Amino acid sequence: MRVIVSAGGTGGHIYPALAIINKLKERNKDLEILYIGTTDRMEKDLIPSLGICYKGIPMKGLNRKKIFKNVEVIKSFKNAIKEIKIIMKEFKPDVVLGIGGYITTPVILAAHSLGIKTFIHEQNSIPGLSNKILKKKANVIGVSLEDSLKYFKRCNVVFTGNPRSEEAYLAKPVNKEKYGLSEDKKLILFVMGSLGSYTVTEIMKDIIPKFKGQKYEVLFVTGKRFMENYEGVDVPNNVKMVPILDDMLNVLKKTDIIITRAGASTIAEITAIGVPAIMIPSPHVTHNHQEKNAAVLEKNGSAIVIHEKDLNKDRLFKEIDGLINNDEKLNQMRENSKKMGVIDSATKIAMIIEKLVNGD
Repeated sequence: MRVIVSAGGTGGHIYPALAIINKLKERNKDLEILYIGTTDRMEKDLIPSLGICYKGIPMKGLNRKKIFKNVEVIKSFKNAIKEIKIIMKEFKPDVVLGIGGYITTPVILAAHSLGIKTFIHEQNSIPGLSNKILKKKANVIGVSLEDSLKYFKRCNVVFTGNPRSEEAYLAKPVNKEKYGLSEDKKLILFVMGSLGSYTVTEIMKDIIPKFKGQKYEVLFVTGKRFMENYEGVDVPNNVKMVPILDDMLNVLKKTDIIITRAGASTIAEITAIGVPAIMIPSPHVTHNHQEKNAAVLEKNGSAIVIHEKDLNKDRLFKEIDGLINNDEKLNQMRENSKKMGVIDSATKIAMIIEKLVNGD
């Protein structure tokens, strides 16, 4: 089976794409993968480093603030379609997958024009621009959240969950001693994405000393940019700080509460495992989709949501302290979260792709 996969820009698109690739490899010994991404986003380095054949296409996303700059974007878009068609004619894929990011638009349009079967996936609660454009061009659409089905009426849409969730469910628990933590104490995990958050950093500098003497422990992922911001902060013995986590899923298996953003992959991971969450949605994303993602979990009783405009040290500490010391509420949130989780998403998507290839 020959498959082209396209996803770009952020880990929220790339890691679900990798989860699908890994599952297809597991199920198909004769699989050949070609990954199409951009020439200047994180996938250009990550994907080749994993030994996956990669083609980078010069491509820019729409500039929503300076419309006149989109003349160059449109030109690059047209050139991208031409280049991608040449690649597809050479590679001869059985199916083409678009897993998010603006690079998927020319990839799926090129595949559709050549009569190649296509699958696209929407991770967020509200479809991004690419999937709005592509929904009538795809043979099958997968969505991470049931609430998203309504945006794809009169389309062949399937509630698949987010493929990252299956990897989370199958991950082995970390040995907490790796981070100097105790196996017999509750763990609170703070993580605001790989880059971190300036707003949360400034608040955390005041909150961290408050954890002194508490019965629980805290693992705080500062983000690569902000580790040095904590120089001079009085860090108690029960708080451990790291710039990044390379075993996030394994740590989540031992986490009692996560304080995090509300990206699609994060939601998939914590609901697959059943981790109660305090969510601080990023207000700096298209269509404000993180707030809408978080609202789905809050409605379901598996998360507490604090909007960034309402965030302060007293509010955040009060929510943390009130939840970690309430076992009844923690257990209920854990169960509510698990009910939302889809633990076989990657398998479901792999089966859909195989059916497309086999003409079923």
